[in-house]
Amino acid sequence: MDNLWDKYAKVLVDYSVNVQPGELTVIRTDSYQSQPLIKAIYKRVLEKGGYPVVRMGVEGLSEVYIKNASDMQLEYIDPMTEVEYDKAKNFISIGAPFNVKSMTRLDSKKLAKRSSVVRRLSEKMLKRSAAGDLKWVIADFPTNALAQEANMSLDEYTEFLINACYLHTDNPVEKWKEIAQKQQKIADYLNGKSKIRLVGEKTDISFNVSGRIWKSCAGECNFPDGEVYTSPVEDSANGRIYFDFPQIYRGNEAQKVLLTLKDGKVIEAKAEKGEEFLINMLDMDDGSRFVGEIAIGTNEMIKDVTGNILFDEKIGGSIHMAIGASYPDTGGKNVSGLHWDLIKNMKNGGKIYADDELFYENGKFLI
Repeated sequence: MDNLWDKYAKVLVDYSVNVQPGELTVIRTDSYQSQPLIKAIYKRVLEKGGYPVVRMGVEGLSEVYIKNASDMQLEYIDPMTEVEYDKAKNFISIGAPFNVKSMTRLDSKKLAKRSSVVRRLSEKMLKRSAAGDLKWVIADFPTNALAQEANMSLDEYTEFLINACYLHTDNPVEKWKEIAQKQQKIADYLNGKSKIRLVGEKTDISFNVSGRIWKSCAGECNFPDGEVYTSPVEDSANGRIYFDFPQIYRGNEAQKVLLTLKDGKVIEAKAEKGEEFLINMLDMDDGSRFVGEIAIGTNEMIKDVTGNILFDEKIGGSIHMAIGASYPDTGGKNVSGLHWDLIKNMKNGGKIYADDELFYENGKFLI
């Protein structure tokens, strides 16, 4: 396993963020469970000549904070964190939760308020990233909590993670470069198109993507990866879309979500479970009812919902639509403290048209 963590770390440090000598690299994790991987990343950053700084969370602190913080405290961002977002050249974030449901029963309005406050940090990160001044990657370490959420044993989940990341191959970096080339062909086809239309179960929705850039994701910002995405024109989404997979956000779940959009904005939202939480998130701020991203999942090693958005949004044969913040590097202009990726199965008759040309059906590309 030590060799596995070294291999994992090398991909994240050398490929995903490509640490260069003299670069401040912040390594973040939410618990000590990820220590084997954190140590391997720390070592590899040193070997590359970077300056590693580790930020390790304490289990339960976020819950204590939301329960006890006043409005004034919810609006506070500490200056040390501000400095990191201004000065760091690389962020490597490793999820390793003890409990993925610890935030489920917390006040959703307080959660929304906090998210709205810290959005300027994420905006800064995305703008610096778009300008080429910052690199970041999010990855996971296998824990019992993640395994339980996915209905797997820890050994099964570890194997699943390894395969989804292609860490079982002799050269994962070369595999991800190969995936990047295949996905770039899809992005090249979509770039220059004006209209995207999604059709499926209880779904018929169109977006204007004129002037927006489609990008291939192959392990640079998310690991594992596997998607092609863009941010549509902000006032362009019209129609309705149904999300049959369970939708997880901060440990909270909404099921069978049906959204109706007009001129880019969600005007009606329904869910068989978690509707109140869904609506509270949609009402987070001025941008949270608009579409920040549309994307097509391409990772065929991820086949089923695990309850972990890092994996689920990459499911081969799925699409996802994010409500909230968009990506500046695609031309997106929507600003919000929310970015909730809602996932839809497309293997059950789903179709995608680009400028009225059918190019995707039943979870497969036709081009």
